[in-house]
Amino acid sequence: MDTFLNITFGAAQVLLNVLWWIIVVQAVLSVLIAFNVINTYNDFVSALWRGLNTLTEPLYRPIRRVLPDTGPMDFAPFVVLILIGIISYVVIPNLAVALISP
Repeated sequence: MDTFLNITFGAAQVLLNVLWWIIVVQAVLSVLIAFNVINTYNDFVSALWRGLNTLTEPLYRPIRRVLPDTGPMDFAPFVVLILIGIISYVVIPNLAVALISP
């Protein structure tokens, strides 16, 4: 049972780390597109942008409903990154200790 829980918590950590990087890449890409460093006329950039938006939009949508409208600045990615940090560094380790230790 302990091995299964260790594997499960390890897999959750890996998935959260991958999600963290996806959000960071999307945020950097967003800034580069906003300042016209790269444009979405390039097929690769356009496909990457659409793919990242498809992955992250379900996470951002509920947060955007709660956050006030701040114009061009979107704080939803930052909120999601903070939530990922809380889950990764507080919730999962404490849950693992509570479930694994006798």
